[in-house]
Amino acid sequence: MAMAAPTGSAAPVAPALCGHLALLLLLAAPAAHGYSFPQQHTMQYWARRLEQEIDGVMRIFGGVQQLRGIYNENRNLFEVKENVPRKLVEKVAGDIESLLAKKVRALKRLANAAEKFQKAHHWQDNIREEDIEYYDSKADTEFVSAVSTDDPDGEEIEREKSNSLKLEFTDDANFKTKVNYSYAAVQIPTDIYKGSTVILNELNWTQALEDVFIENRKEDPSLLWQVFGSATGVTRYYPATPWRAPNKIDLYDVRRRPWYIQGASSPKDMVIIVDVSGSVSGLTLKLMKTSVCEMLDTLSDDDYVNVASFNEKAKPVSCFKHLVQANIRNKKVFKEDVQGMVAKGTTDYKAGFEYAFDQLQNSNITRANCNKMIMMFTDGGEDRVQDVFEKYNWPNKTVRVFTFSVGQHNYDVTPLQWMACANKGYYFEIPSIGAIRINTQEYLDVLGRPMVLAGNRAKQVQWTNVYQDALGLGLVVTGTLPVFNLTEDNSDRKNQLILGVMGIDVALNDIKKLTPRYNLGANGYVFAIDLNGYVLLHPNLQPQIINFREPVTLDFLDAELEDENKEEIRRSMIDGNDGQRFIKTLIKSLDEQYIDEVFRTYTWAPIKSTNYSLGLVLPPYSTYYIQANLSDQILQVKLPNIKMKDFEYLLPNSFESEGHVFIAPREYCKDLDLSDNNTEFLENFIALMEKVTPDSKQCDNFLLHNLILDTGITQQLVERVWKDQDLNTYSLLAVFAATDGGITRVFPNKAADDWEEEPEPFNASFYRRSLDNKGYIFKPPYRDDGYRGLDLENNTIGILVSTAVELSIGGKTLKPAVVGVKLDLEAWAEKFKVLASNRTDRDQLGSRRCDPSSSCEMDCEANNKDLICVLIDDGGFLVLSNQEDHWYQVGKFFSEVDANLMSALYNNSFYARKESYDFQSVCAPEAQSNTGAAPRGVFVPTVADLLSLAWWTSAAAWSLFQQFLYSLTYSSWFQTEDVMADGMEARETSCIMKQTQYYFSTVNATYNAIIDCGNCSRLFHAQRLANTNLLFVVADKPLCSQCESVKLLQAEVRAPPRDPNQCELVDRPRYRKGPHICFDYNATEDTSDCGRGASFTPSLGVLLSLQLLLLYASTSRHPLPPAACL
Repeated sequence: MAMAAPTGSAAPVAPALCGHLALLLLLAAPAAHGYSFPQQHTMQYWARRLEQEIDGVMRIFGGVQQLRGIYNENRNLFEVKENVPRKLVEKVAGDIESLLAKKVRALKRLANAAEKFQKAHHWQDNIREEDIEYYDSKADTEFVSAVSTDDPDGEEIEREKSNSLKLEFTDDANFKTKVNYSYAAVQIPTDIYKGSTVILNELNWTQALEDVFIENRKEDPSLLWQVFGSATGVTRYYPATPWRAPNKIDLYDVRRRPWYIQGASSPKDMVIIVDVSGSVSGLTLKLMKTSVCEMLDTLSDDDYVNVASFNEKAKPVSCFKHLVQANIRNKKVFKEDVQGMVAKGTTDYKAGFEYAFDQLQNSNITRANCNKMIMMFTDGGEDRVQDVFEKYNWPNKTVRVFTFSVGQHNYDVTPLQWMACANKGYYFEIPSIGAIRINTQEYLDVLGRPMVLAGNRAKQVQWTNVYQDALGLGLVVTGTLPVFNLTEDNSDRKNQLILGVMGIDVALNDIKKLTPRYNLGANGYVFAIDLNGYVLLHPNLQPQIINFREPVTLDFLDAELEDENKEEIRRSMIDGNDGQRFIKTLIKSLDEQYIDEVFRTYTWAPIKSTNYSLGLVLPPYSTYYIQANLSDQILQVKLPNIKMKDFEYLLPNSFESEGHVFIAPREYCKDLDLSDNNTEFLENFIALMEKVTPDSKQCDNFLLHNLILDTGITQQLVERVWKDQDLNTYSLLAVFAATDGGITRVFPNKAADDWEEEPEPFNASFYRRSLDNKGYIFKPPYRDDGYRGLDLENNTIGILVSTAVELSIGGKTLKPAVVGVKLDLEAWAEKFKVLASNRTDRDQLGSRRCDPSSSCEMDCEANNKDLICVLIDDGGFLVLSNQEDHWYQVGKFFSEVDANLMSALYNNSFYARKESYDFQSVCAPEAQSNTGAAPRGVFVPTVADLLSLAWWTSAAAWSLFQQFLYSLTYSSWFQTEDVMADGMEARETSCIMKQTQYYFSTVNATYNAIIDCGNCSRLFHAQRLANTNLLFVVADKPLCSQCESVKLLQAEVRAPPRDPNQCELVDRPRYRKGPHICFDYNATEDTSDCGRGASFTPSLGVLLSLQLLLLYASTSRHPLPPAACL
């Protein structure tokens, strides 16, 4: 416990007075050898000395005043321009609208052509595979698989089998891969037979789309992937490129892509009920669990869902008591909890259906309010529960019922078929694993009927959430448009089947190019959100893992630190309003170690004809910016071998005298080769400048002129300030300046060898924090809690101190640069001890003695064995200490150094704490526990079974054959793991990381306090240093270990399971809007097609061979994967 005494505060109650008296007595009492803890006024004196020393060094070497003068002297070389937020937002929103409008025109042209081609197509029952000419995008992948086997003749065999066109491809920068613009490519899911009559007819009529693809590209060369996803599973995309085969078997099915699901049906309210009576056991229960997981994957963020199990009673499988949004995190909870279902009891359909209808009738919650449906998975039963349907659903039948007969059994399925047919739904059979994927997604065809019957009213272009492109474009959004079957039967009745979804991709990078960047300054940015509040554009949208199965859904309030102002801004944007608000808010530093309280102006407006809204965030100091105009100087230099004087200071031969220059890796010119190596990038830049002038049309004049201007301005700083000073006198390792124009100059040149900051100032944490904070910002080298230190004799550690340069030109305030110094840690630690001591310049260390009969105050130099003196920054990281064994810990969170003292500082409100979550992280896989020797996912027959001919010819054997086949092919269905990112050797998974940052609270008083631990009590004093981000702390050394406190955690850690608590979050859902139009009913809908069964005719020989292989696998060292869902 710590008892605190703020300066000038009065204690209103007796207990506080007692605490204060005890503190005063301890402060006055002499310690061993006649020394007492320093008095408050003494420590304040030390603090002033420290402040003066820091200020003096920065005034001499920082050159803030001189740099202001240099800018003013060069006023003829630049203009001060204004950022007008509303105009910027209006312009960018208009540009994005125009970009997307061009894609919409191409999309509508394709959808109309597809409907026309399909209507004109004549179905062919006898069509053969060799009759169809197309490029099979997986032919090359299959070919590679063949030649990679031990069969030396694999190549020839595969070539004979494949009827795919053989194409040549050329590299294309827009697609980041090899393409062929003369053809489209076809992708067919692995589990669909490409030689079936349905698929061949589909390939036949969609071939005509290739000409439309090509015409679209001629009209708009910037078009990226144009895709038709068919309801049959066929994908035809343009331009042609080989399929990007995953490391495992290809699981891609267009009907499960986020963009297809969004375009194929209106939003859904879905309740899944699962029969867990005693008859549902073993393989059947596993099939049900997997089926539910696959069903959940057909839902998007516009949908709402709940999952319940039932026997005699119904209960939710998870903590969710009502329908919840089908977002990634909620679906993950369902998938985990579904695995806990246990079969027992008897079946009562009435309990399950009544629970489902009650869920759908709950109007007190947020939900989709469009398609309503119940999905029931069961092994069969006799009850039709007609009374339930009469009570809840008839006569209007607003809820569709889909029934799934799961597993191999001899039950009468007529009641299940009747339930579906009587409630505008569909009946499906899932006898084995092979039927799961197809039968858990075909319900979308039923939901598409009202859309098709609505005709042109339903042809609404929708723009998707952000997701990872399967063909390597990175993050994209897709415009989608449903394609309808316009054929009519003999009675002139309209067809009600959806043919598929047409999509056109837009890369996020292409949208970003329309947004301003460098004129907004380091801390200004543009963002955009959709109707769910998910960000489309944001500097913090940086997913770390590629997962093609799920969209990238980062909420605006998770991309930033949430507060009430941002909640209101988000709501206004979702509602399609425009607005502007000036707010005080918290932001995380770029390195995510610090929290700053800042002022920002948020301006927003809708992007017309889309679901998106655009926002602009601008700090007050970025209202104005510098625009260099060096045209006159450039025109004076006409001879090819004469360069501008300022440009010469970019050349490496000037670095020794003028300091090393790092240039920000920006796209100054179109032909400039970018490089992560700054030396190489500078060489590329100089080589290009030898060929072109800064006024060349292929160059960005704004970027290039500002770069050259800042090169000259920082060189003048070298001449006027840095060259005339001896850095060693003040124990400095380097001085530096960084600018908005992209220049970072480090002096002397040798200091660049140890320079670890980003060459792009806008990406450097010290630069951005200096702009947002007044005074001198200290930044120690970050050390995690596992860091064990360096040999200080051979390694010099530097501490950055930086401050922004604020200009006022014609009443316009801006901050175009940051300057600073790099302190030598060891030398400044010694200086720190002297400044925080009672020694004067005339005193010599060790010359002062304290008579035991008198009382002397301890100080940080003479008494460093008894007194700890430290400087801690505003994030709680150690900057300087009088303890030599602390030097290697500089940069660590102070709780790692002295947990007891850091806890006292936090408890006395010197620091506040902010916790948040990073939903875009990547983690190493968690170890899986193996609780049994046998494989969990495979049923192994008994010897009696094997000896029974009846068993070999049974449906159970056929089911096992399919289970084995699919477990080999689709093993990832039964493992809890994410799709592996390309190029990763170790399998990594997406995860949630919990972040904790500390920052100064608003308490600015000087504090003396006791850390009360009985005989181990410690005194400490803490005081903010003016005009810095430092806290000066003086404390007794701990006398014993009894005062140990719980260590405060700052390092990012993996969030525990269910943290953040989804069960609580769903009860206070964030504001969102679904699509503005819903198609869930049409009076002319024909519901007579409402179900079918599934049958297989297995070969006894094949079954025998595969079952023996199954037995071998079950007893080998490599068991088949368990039946769990992703």
